[in-house]
Amino acid sequence: MSDTRTATAALLVLTFVVSFCSFVYEFVYSELLTVMYGGTVTQYVITVGLYFFSLGVGAALSDDLNPEDYGGNFFRTEVLLAAVAPAGFLLIVGLNSVRVPRAVPPELLWTVARLPVVAVGFLSGFELPLLTHMVDDRDDDGTTTPAWIHRLGDRLHDWTVTCLGVFWTVERKEGRRSGLSVVLAMDYVGGLCGAVVYARLLYPRLGLIPTIFVLALLNAVAALAFVGYFSGWSWPSSDNDDRRLFGDSTPTPLVGRVPKTLLVVCLLLTASYAGVVANHETADERLSELYLEQQIKNEYPPGSMSVEITDQETTRYQHVIRYERTWTGAGPNPHFTGRSEQCLRLGSAVQLCDSWADSYHNGLVDVPMSLVDHGPETKVLVVGGGDWIAIDHLRQYNVTVDHVDLDAQFMNMTKHDPFFRHWHDDAYEYDRLQTTATDGYRYLQQTNETYDLVLLDVPGATDDDLLTLYSKEFYRSVRQHLSDDGMMVTWAYSADRYPEHHKAFVNTVGAAGFTRQLPYWAWEDIDSDGETERVERFYAFAPGDRQPLSVANETAYVQQYRDRYHDRQWHRVPRYRGVRVNSIFHPNYDVLVDT
Repeated sequence: MSDTRTATAALLVLTFVVSFCSFVYEFVYSELLTVMYGGTVTQYVITVGLYFFSLGVGAALSDDLNPEDYGGNFFRTEVLLAAVAPAGFLLIVGLNSVRVPRAVPPELLWTVARLPVVAVGFLSGFELPLLTHMVDDRDDDGTTTPAWIHRLGDRLHDWTVTCLGVFWTVERKEGRRSGLSVVLAMDYVGGLCGAVVYARLLYPRLGLIPTIFVLALLNAVAALAFVGYFSGWSWPSSDNDDRRLFGDSTPTPLVGRVPKTLLVVCLLLTASYAGVVANHETADERLSELYLEQQIKNEYPPGSMSVEITDQETTRYQHVIRYERTWTGAGPNPHFTGRSEQCLRLGSAVQLCDSWADSYHNGLVDVPMSLVDHGPETKVLVVGGGDWIAIDHLRQYNVTVDHVDLDAQFMNMTKHDPFFRHWHDDAYEYDRLQTTATDGYRYLQQTNETYDLVLLDVPGATDDDLLTLYSKEFYRSVRQHLSDDGMMVTWAYSADRYPEHHKAFVNTVGAAGFTRQLPYWAWEDIDSDGETERVERFYAFAPGDRQPLSVANETAYVQQYRDRYHDRQWHRVPRYRGVRVNSIFHPNYDVLVDT
């Protein structure tokens, strides 16, 4: 293969690599912003828009770069990308880890958090124009390509041009392709490969933190490979003649004198990122622990709570975080009894703490069981509840339970984990239990069963992925699977703290055909100060009139707090004017909350 042909091939390989990185950076930043701020669709749409806008700006300004130093400018671009992309990632994480003064406008934080997207997009905009110029400078007629490759390429080309001729006027182009068409073709191939590798390998196997360093390492290595191949470096021979670093076949140099400082920076970045990638599990665990611990601490007054991550695992559907919180503030602990306790989070939302695990499930299960009969003839559907604790409470009433949860990996993990076994007491072995690992909405679409009670033990509405479980279509499916006297029970965010969410939620439930509601709280003295505190808000919904809490069916928990429940009555489900219902096909993002 000729020097020119080899040089062109090397430039196209570089095009593939930098395109791969460019596309995956876009996905990483989109997912990171979703994790930090919620709203999958919102974050992806804004990130993609900003990224392509910045690409356009960078591409437009690339004409102002020195045409005598395309190679040097390409090297500088790759080094800057290798430095800026991880730094921007850490900036976004840092903004969500530190305590930001209330005087700082949220709009300012929103803008700063998206500056890394703009910076990486802008730098990536330089890449294709620079590579196109360098490919166009190669005088390559393709004559050294093996004959069989020519024959295969010609057949594919003829077939493609024939297909194009169905809609367009075409003229088959022979000979050398333009640099732009070749570079763009390789760019699109790299982008597709980046999307597939990110979705199937990088994100599920490594996670966001190692992935950003893998990409930066690729940029740094690409920069070094480019300089090493195209700079014309040489060393003295025994005959005092300079010989090129890669031998006599090294192509005409595309890179002039490289600043030593920039080269040293590139070498340091490469070595550093290689170390992080080689130890990616340790780096991922430690960095995520630091972020999560600080984030949880920020939910309490400064200096009042110490947090230590004890375990974390990412399943296909959620990030499972176990941590220990310790009261370090002055005075009595208002949050729980004792000094320390174990808690569980799924993503950014707290799901369970030792101090209120029982009271939450008392509210979810034991209060509504005072509204229905007890026994095998009573059929209960539990949507969610992969920790099996709700099943343990239902087991006490000898009812028949269908249990549906999407995350089979999480359910298997909680079966034997000592922390969860303490609360569920091997409830997964209950002989009147049928568990199905699937999406709750899909299950209701496929089953013909009717239920006396449907319990929604689902995560909070903090992410676009959960919009379906807070949609009119889902609640309507629940209503259609209720018996004549059946009802749905779910926990809910406080209407005082999240008024927009509450209005959208209630209007959505009402639009699904539920006309009556019974609001109530779960109660417990969680800090052993002799005072009973409200723990969690719940709603029972029904499509028609229902009987109030029954003395005949009164559970032990309701009897314990009879003074809190004896006057609970069903009320009409309100309808708020000007508040749109959340639908699968017309989502109302007000139903999402920022925790």
